[in-house]
Amino acid sequence: MPVSTDGILLGAWANFSMPEHLLDIGCGTGLLSLMLAQRFPNATIQAVDIDPVAIKDASYNVAHSPWQHRIDVTHGDITCITNNLKYSGIICNPPYFNSGEQSANQRRATARHTDSLTHEQLLDACWQLLCELGEACFVLPKVEGEQFIQQALKKGWYLHRICRIQATNNKACNRLLFAIGKQSREPSESVLVIHSEGGGYSRDFIALTREFYLKM
Repeated sequence: MPVSTDGILLGAWANFSMPEHLLDIGCGTGLLSLMLAQRFPNATIQAVDIDPVAIKDASYNVAHSPWQHRIDVTHGDITCITNNLKYSGIICNPPYFNSGEQSANQRRATARHTDSLTHEQLLDACWQLLCELGEACFVLPKVEGEQFIQQALKKGWYLHRICRIQATNNKACNRLLFAIGKQSREPSESVLVIHSEGGGYSRDFIALTREFYLKM
């Protein structure tokens, strides 16, 4: 199963208080759903994706995991979900190319371009599906993340947490992890450096992700 640093960071960083139902939007291979199932043993997870090949991969990975009874993999468009369930938390590694030429690989294009799911549609869907005290957690490149947050604030969301990701101490932030919710609160801010000066993973990165890597 392909494992991206973005996915590992988001799955390890997202934090929900005693969640009952969690939603993984654009689940891909099911990585985030599996991480959530491992971290929150009392929660059920709904994994949704519009890509039938991704759903096939996710279904296989979930079926061969210890948490298959708590993860439901669904093929469909998140904007068309009509159940009355309100989720304790939502997690999403959203598309982020707002315009430009589509990738030659259509599956990669679907995963990375907002033509298939705009950020506005995503925010509106999350608002309808999230419970009043819940949080929605995302990872995006810095510029796209800042734009996403500003769009969310205009729609009535509140920023709860934000973590600025740096590859090394002397490189600028290139990724944002952030959590938004419906309740107003003072946002907490942090910085995570992935690599130490010696070239290996930093202590903070290891502490955050060690339970998800076999060799760390």
